[in-house]
Amino acid sequence: MSLHGLSPRSARPVAVLIGLAAAAYTAWVLEVVLSTGLNPIETYVSELAAQDQPLGGLFRATDFTAGLLAFTGGLLALFRLLRCAESRRPWAVTGWAGVTLFGAATAADAWLPLSCTPTVDPVCAARETAGLVPATHQAHAVSSGLAMTGALVGLVALTVAARRYGWFAPLAHYGPAIVVLELLATVWTLTAIALFTAGRGTWALGAGQRLQVLLVAIWLGLLAHSVHKEGRT
Repeated sequence: MSLHGLSPRSARPVAVLIGLAAAAYTAWVLEVVLSTGLNPIETYVSELAAQDQPLGGLFRATDFTAGLLAFTGGLLALFRLLRCAESRRPWAVTGWAGVTLFGAATAADAWLPLSCTPTVDPVCAARETAGLVPATHQAHAVSSGLAMTGALVGLVALTVAARRYGWFAPLAHYGPAIVVLELLATVWTLTAIALFTAGRGTWALGAGQRLQVLLVAIWLGLLAHSVHKEGRT
């Protein structure tokens, strides 16, 4: 067993699962070539998977796939880590727990879709404000919040672990820059959501959120590469 808790035998499936999760989590870029009718600068990413959208089923399926893969990869890494006393470091345990939470909540998102698109449909927005939409809207907000919380915890904690414990060289090198950019994108997204909720426009909400999820996917890809590389040494 290596110091980072993942033997070459267990590192490979973790790297594959996390790498595939990263790829599935970028499925929303298909909106560039598919006719969704939604403006990517102004709309929530989750509106692509809304029940009233013609391609909603496709995006719900890719969300569920990404979440399931990340959850399985994170849980496997966490299980291996906890079995190895010398690698049971707080930042590492916290980081892999964050990845696992991100995966579980992302998978839950797919089963709790929006019923309509509030950023482009005034009737939907009015119904949402009045509390006349299905309970899945509120549940989706909770699961989305948990997913991003898990992602942020994973990003920060595993990047700190990589630098502090001398693990995962690519993540230690590039991770801090991605963390900073992710935090900025998160502030942008949360500010835009608050302004939209207050009826002050979208403030490029869609662009901020798409940057946010893209950076998570890039970081997951970097994590997968780092695990695979270190598992071979």
